[in-house]
Amino acid sequence: MVWGYTKRIYRLNPESSREDALEQNTLDVLQSVPLDSMRRFLLRAHRFADAYRHGLDGAQAVWTARKYKGHRVLPPEFRKEMEDAGIRRGGNVNAGL
Repeated sequence: MVWGYTKRIYRLNPESSREDALEQNTLDVLQSVPLDSMRRFLLRAHRFADAYRHGLDGAQAVWTARKYKGHRVLPPEFRKEMEDAGIRRGGNVNAGL
């Protein structure tokens, strides 16, 4: 996620074919990523890792990551809430939100 963020910012720089300018632009962009953004990216990755560790598929992981934003790990009752919301394996990501 950090890499995607930096690529987006990097594209805002003027194009150059000089290697020293390209290197300096890269270093500047990498230095400009806010620490708060890096922390948010890390927490999001942790939420997805925890969802996959519980055996969820991609759509279910997206749903749980959106639903439990304030949680570091999934709460014990997440499967019941997912079932109540109609989220099934390969199911609709937008259901229940």
